[in-house]
Amino acid sequence: MALSSTAPEPRFLESLFARRSVLIALVVFVGIAGLSFLAPLVAPLDPDAMSVRARLTPPGADYLLGADAFGRDVFSRLLFAGRVSLTIGLGVAILSSVFGIAIGLLAGFFRRLDAPLSRLVDAMMAFPDILLALSLVAIFGGTMINVILALSIVYAPRIARIVRASTLVIRELPYVEAARALGTRTPTIMLTHVLRNIVSPILVQATFIFAYAMLAEAGLSFLGVGVDPETPTWGTMVNEGRQYIDQAIFLILIPGFAISISVLSLQLVGDGLRDALDPKLAKET
Repeated sequence: MALSSTAPEPRFLESLFARRSVLIALVVFVGIAGLSFLAPLVAPLDPDAMSVRARLTPPGADYLLGADAFGRDVFSRLLFAGRVSLTIGLGVAILSSVFGIAIGLLAGFFRRLDAPLSRLVDAMMAFPDILLALSLVAIFGGTMINVILALSIVYAPRIARIVRASTLVIRELPYVEAARALGTRTPTIMLTHVLRNIVSPILVQATFIFAYAMLAEAGLSFLGVGVDPETPTWGTMVNEGRQYIDQAIFLILIPGFAISISVLSLQLVGDGLRDALDPKLAKET
């Protein structure tokens, strides 16, 4: 019989929103994500429409957040860029979790695979994230799918280490031994008895990876090795605006603020999830 590590839903929500900052962060992030994914309905102008007369227009009545060097509406581009940046972050969080869970379960459950897989994870984590991401994007190519794949490979070891450590403990518990004695197949034990009980730390880490991936994508785009430059992302907008920092600093500040507030919101939500899902903290509340 598998142990349950989750509290009843009302108590979980109460613990999650015990700090007002977590609730505010969640509302802010959901608002940003909602506006971004509803960009075709919300954006006032075509994000690619150019106007020579509007070039570097500061924020005002005609252009809410100003216009860039090509006369394109910054607000509209910010919304459409958010769709790409958030999609990359979510894709990396999901894919890195899948990779990390597979590696961690295999390393933690099969002793002969533990050493080689653990050394592989350690070797990957020895490289700075941005350097490894740069190398992988250079190999794969600068498309959105390739950026997601490259960043997933970079962040998968974080999940793998958590899963491995938890699996090493859970595989020795009595209910796992009982399942083996009853002839339950190993894959079934791994999925229903082990993975089921380590969902909480994976979920928390995936939230942080979501934020890290958005920052990494912005860094790659700023360096000119991210997605196609014609595809707007928040990092691409910062890269384009840096050439006009003396004339129109808002071209950097606005997408930079969007990145910062999104990442900060995710970090706060991740902290809230960690506290709400921590059994020790749950007992205290």
